[in-house]
Amino acid sequence: MKSTNKILLATVLLMTSLSAAALKDDTNKPINIDSGNQELDMENSVVTFTDNVVITQGSILIKANKVVITRPPENSGKKETVDAFGSPVTFHQMMDDGKPADGKADKVHYDLGTEFLTLTGNAELKQLDSKINGDVITYDVKKQQLKATSGAKSRVRTVLIPTQLNDKKK
Repeated sequence: MKSTNKILLATVLLMTSLSAAALKDDTNKPINIDSGNQELDMENSVVTFTDNVVITQGSILIKANKVVITRPPENSGKKETVDAFGSPVTFHQMMDDGKPADGKADKVHYDLGTEFLTLTGNAELKQLDSKINGDVITYDVKKQQLKATSGAKSRVRTVLIPTQLNDKKK
């Protein structure tokens, strides 16, 4: 039971770390995970949710085909990792300033130890009509540093709508 609670804690940390400016009240709300199937491998400390996974916590909404939460061996000094897969994985959250933040990618990886988020494959982060697209978007939560890259056949694309970014609420 302890392993299950720690794995669920990993899910909480994933959702609360996606945005530093997210609604502060979201982290106090219950986490709901709805899926067609759930498998718990206690020997390897892995829980897998499949078949139309929907995770909610306050204003946070994550949708994926599959979510895998892996807990490292005890005393390894490492923390849980969360991998979400979809076509695409999507997330939505309201920010403290009242603006929505949305994202999507074919795969989302979050390492709780390093607080590092990686969106891979058709990655996009969006706030209102401003957005950034790339093959890979990484976000270092601690440093609040974002990096977007694309392959040889595509380029990173950024669209900024200054009036929307400067508005207090929309």
